[in-house]
Amino acid sequence: MNILVVPDKFKDSLSAKDAINAITKGIQKHNIDHNIFSILASDGGDGFLDAILQVYPNMQTIKTKTVDALGKPIISNYLFDQQNKVAYIELAQSSGLALLAIDKRDCNITSSFGTGLHIKHAIDKGAKEIFIGIGGSATNDGGAGIAHALGIQFLNSDQKEIVPQGDSLIDIHKIIIPQNNIKFYAINDVTNKLLGNNGATYTYAKQKGASNADLPKLELGMKNLFDKTKNVLPDLEDLPGFGAAGGTGFGLANFLNAKIIPGIEFIFDMNNIDKILVINHIDLIITGEGKIDDQTINGKFIVGVKNKAKRHNIPVVAICGVAELKKYSIIDLGLHGIYPIKTKNISLEESIKNAAKLIEDKVYEILKIEKFS
Repeated sequence: MNILVVPDKFKDSLSAKDAINAITKGIQKHNIDHNIFSILASDGGDGFLDAILQVYPNMQTIKTKTVDALGKPIISNYLFDQQNKVAYIELAQSSGLALLAIDKRDCNITSSFGTGLHIKHAIDKGAKEIFIGIGGSATNDGGAGIAHALGIQFLNSDQKEIVPQGDSLIDIHKIIIPQNNIKFYAINDVTNKLLGNNGATYTYAKQKGASNADLPKLELGMKNLFDKTKNVLPDLEDLPGFGAAGGTGFGLANFLNAKIIPGIEFIFDMNNIDKILVINHIDLIITGEGKIDDQTINGKFIVGVKNKAKRHNIPVVAICGVAELKKYSIIDLGLHGIYPIKTKNISLEESIKNAAKLIEDKVYEILKIEKFS
């Protein structure tokens, strides 16, 4: 059997590369003669730079000073193609949730400013095109932190400049947006809009340290950011993808005129996945991520894998840490099966700690029971 392995990261547990290794071991345990192909993918979040390097291993890695989402000085990386003047930036490298201890996560006071510093550094190096992977954020600032680092001004009613973060967006009275000649692209698989019950705040802010009591104020701040931006850009509409990374999709699209590109499609095109599927006669795709829940249907990684597989009539099975589908089902997601490694006999802590071995065993069980070719 010919199997393509293309998982996302398992949050707080395994990188995408580690997940590939675990799935591969499970396949080989079932039958050493299976032909295994893999793509190191990313939805734009953690691991975005690794996915780029798999295709372009000679890309220059730039280490630079920046700050994390709480403003703490750190050193992190982005990629630069000197010949073509193209930079690849991973928001999670500076403004990522994984960089903060659990008890320090609070999107009322976090900012995407550090990602803006990365962008500014790339511009100063001569970048003419910048691709920004915007998953995995610790922020809910509508991308205003990035904009602030690049010289966009946010003023209060006294015409004094505001340092934008989650809880200060509500104080914005005026926005001044200078011209830029750089081409920006936001790489992202989330289709949530900026505002509303399915927007950035109400869908994701609690994962980033917000309490239920914080949500209304954060939403009002985001609405204020939208309204004040509309004063500058009268044709502004709240579009799918604007809610990505705490509203960073919105900020990049409107402050920097970035084009939003579906993350999984971006990586698949870079890897020429259609050629892989056809030439190698792929019989099965195994994907996976840390959690599969009702948010998964909002254009996230696994749905992107399913959409590609559907065009070639290839079944997809998904391994996950936790499965919590309520409103939607396996049929809605278009998957052959969903297989969580956490069961009633295994605690969440155990499943995180032993994820690699549990994934290996789960893949073996699936291939032993199911027939795909």
